[in-house]
Amino acid sequence: MSHPSNLTPPSRVEDDEHDLHLNGGPRPSSAAAVHESIREEGEKELKRAASALFWSALAAGLSMSFSMLAKGLLHARLPDSDIGYLVESFGYTIGFLVVILARQQLFTENTVTAVLPVMSTPRIMQFLKLLKLWGVVLIGNLVGVAISAYAILYMPVFDAETHQAFLSLGHHIMENTGGQMFAKGIIAGWMIATMVWLLPAAGGAKIWVILIVTYLVALGGFTHIIVGSTEVMYLMFAGQASLSEYLFHFALPTLAGNVIGGTFIFALISHAQVRSDT
Repeated sequence: MSHPSNLTPPSRVEDDEHDLHLNGGPRPSSAAAVHESIREEGEKELKRAASALFWSALAAGLSMSFSMLAKGLLHARLPDSDIGYLVESFGYTIGFLVVILARQQLFTENTVTAVLPVMSTPRIMQFLKLLKLWGVVLIGNLVGVAISAYAILYMPVFDAETHQAFLSLGHHIMENTGGQMFAKGIIAGWMIATMVWLLPAAGGAKIWVILIVTYLVALGGFTHIIVGSTEVMYLMFAGQASLSEYLFHFALPTLAGNVIGGTFIFALISHAQVRSDT
């Protein structure tokens, strides 16, 4: 995926606005300029081949395991206290940093980027392209995190204490009820969508935007379908959770929440805001 980190830079957005104004055309709002930048990226994504989407999504799934790795390693070496939790939550941000800066395909970002073209020109073919993109990217991400979780569990790399820390991350997620998974997924989807919206105008502060938003997701214990899948699949491969528990207790409620928060709330409101300005 050509990630938001590769979207039209602020200087380009400002120059385009300035040229329109000098040529006597309407001067768009800053929100409209950001909307157009993300919409153009979404158009490119909808035209990409399924094979290219899948391999990029697979790479993103592998990369997202860094969040569990970093958080688990910190958890194993920090005291069980509020301060320890504040520090270990920084580990959650690592996977997002890698995926976004490497321009890999992450499902929850597509709930904004590829949705805007469909909202701008709501046609059945556009919608079908969106469903194809979502399906390919989600499958690629989940295959990637499954490979990572299995490898982390069975490769002779970590000691027993660290493996116990990884297990505790999965158990912590599974303590949520299905309703909590869904509600927390909505907030996580909204926050990731906000990050996508902020990145085109962030300039040299992109890393800080990613760090701050994803750190807040970690602090709040909000559920993310890809990061959380790494942790729950680790439990599943260790024999401490079943496939049905993964699917029905975690994955489906979280996925629904992420999509609703990122698409039907944030993207829809942001699109409506821009349409109201025109």
